[in-house]
Order: sequence, then C-alpha cells, then structure tokens
Amino acid sequence: MINYIIRRLLLVPVLLFGVTLIVFGMLQLLGPVERSALYVRDFPRNENQIAGIIKKYGFDKPFYVQYWRWLTGTQDPATGTRQGGILYGDFGYSRTGSQPVIDMIKDRFPNTLDLAIWTVVPMLAVGIWLGVQAAVHQNGFVDQAARIFSIIGTSFPTFVFGLLVLMLFYAQLHWFAPGKMSDWVNQLVYSGAFHQYTKLLSIDALLNGRLDVFWDALRHMVLPILTLSYISWATFVRVTRSSMLETLRMDYVVTARAKGVKERDVIHKHAQPNAMIPIITLAGFSVVGLLGGVVITETVFNYPGIGQAAATAAQQLDVVTVLGFAIFTGAILILSNLIVDVLYALIDPRVRLD
Repeated sequence: MINYIIRRLLLVPVLLFGVTLIVFGMLQLLGPVERSALYVRDFPRNENQIAGIIKKYGFDKPFYVQYWRWLTGTQDPATGTRQGGILYGDFGYSRTGSQPVIDMIKDRFPNTLDLAIWTVVPMLAVGIWLGVQAAVHQNGFVDQAARIFSIIGTSFPTFVFGLLVLMLFYAQLHWFAPGKMSDWVNQLVYSGAFHQYTKLLSIDALLNGRLDVFWDALRHMVLPILTLSYISWATFVRVTRSSMLETLRMDYVVTARAKGVKERDVIHKHAQPNAMIPIITLAGFSVVGLLGGVVITETVFNYPGIGQAAATAAQQLDVVTVLGFAIFTGAILILSNLIVDVLYALIDPRVRLD
C-alpha cells in the first residue's frame, strides 16, 4: 500500500498540471477584448485603454505564451520583482475581496472547514443508518418511510429547502441566525483577548474555554448543517439501501444465518462492511463538495466561506478569483480520490493496492 500511495502522490503534480491547463483553457473562450474589459470599470470603455490592457497582459499572445506567463508570472527587468505566477503562490488580486486571491482562500477556507467538520458526522451517520435500517426492514414501515424521506429530499432544490428552514427557524421562531457569529462574538474575536489557534471559530472557542462563543458559532451553523445534511441524506439512504440489499442476498450472509450467527452480527459484522464500498465513494465526493465550498448553501445563509466568495466573484465577473478557487477545488478533489482509494483497502480486505 505504501508503494501505491507514493506512486499516487507522484502523480499529483501531473494531475494538477492538467487541472490548470483545463481551467486556463476555458478562459480562452473569452476573446482578448472581453477579457481586457474585465479590468475596466469605467463606462463607456475607451478603445485605447482596452488596447493598452491587451498589450500589458499579453491577451493577444498565443495560448502557450499566455499559459506559461500565468504559471510563472512576469519579472520586472528594472527591479527584478516578480508579478503573478501560480507556481509561486500568486493567484492574482481579487477585485471582489480587495486582497490577493491566496489570502482570500486562507481567510475563507477555515470557515468552510469549520462548517464541513460539523456537517460530516450527521450527514454520514444518519444517512448510512437510515439506509441500513431500510434494507434490513425491506418493504416494512421503516423502509417505506425512509424511501419517502429520500424522494422528498431528492426533489427539493438546495436553495428552496434552505430558504424554508431560514423562514421557519429564523424569521418565525428566532431560534437560529444566518451568518457566522453574533456582533458581540465578532468584537470579542478581534479584540485580541480571544486567541485564534486554528481560525476555526468553534474549535478555538473550546480551546479558549468559551462555551458561550462555541454555542453561538454552533447556533449559526445549525441551519446550513441541516440543509446540507438533509439533501445528502436522501442520496445516502438510496445508495446504502441498494448496496445493503445486494449484500444481504450474498451466499456468505445466508451461510452466516444458517450457522446461527446473531442477526445483529450478521448485519453489522458481515453485511455492512462489505456494502460500504459505494458508500465510501459517495462520502468522498460529498466531503469534497463541502471542502470545496457549498456555493448555494453558503450564499443562502450568508456564511462567509469560500463558496460564497466564489459566487460573489462569478456574479461580478472576477475571473482571477474564480480561477483561483477552481484550482483549489481541483487540488482537493485529487487528494480526496487518493484517500478514498486507501480507505477501500482498509475496509475491504479483498481490495489490494499494489
């Protein structure tokens, strides 16, 4: 397995190169004039100004020249300073965030990670548990209820469900609030008296011994967690139920029952571990979606993660920021695929990674 992991890690730069090539290639769908217009806010746009921007940024150069310049940046012959170059960690300047893209990712990603950590547990635990119960009690009340639950969840668009829970729990009941934190927490966090060890508000609140701040952070994440979990539960129930039903019909399960093995052990020790392979794949992509920033959910609940930042950048045609987020998400996807493959071997001894 170690050799397999090493080989996959060696492939990561190659895959990242492919991601950058595809992302930058999509940018070429815009012509030089359209791309240069993104740098001009004045209307009407001056033709001489557009021509100067095209020449400055080399938008009229061949594709490979522009791509290489995007990767390595340009060097000022007079001062020797380098501008741009994603290989050097410079993804450009974000107009929407008024800061370098890499700094925006550093500021926003901890918020998305904080939300993802608290979403993963209920998303996987409840979804898998419901799917297993539906398969074990096939065609029974639990199965029928789980299937109806799944159909409703699949039919709900994310933004519709998010708006419904927002209207109910915030506008009507005043239980939970959108955003990341209350005003008094915001003042405390940036007053200097609150130590930001990890920049994850909920974790830092526990490390600082501030349960009131922890509850406030969790209170603001309840509705996004509920929205993300419910939509995911619908998919997990269907996949888990289908995989479990197929596994329960296998010969080794029938043999285990014939030998008098307890039904609980048959389900949890024999059938469920072997039914987890497709579920691991689904879980891997679900977690990637969370870490990559759930655009709709973060936008609906005004949660300041990278998903909301990417949506704002796209709305304002901030191409530089969108490209930076696309590369970041692609890197997460590549690494997550490696983790999922390793988990296959850990859960199913029949899988060998040579």
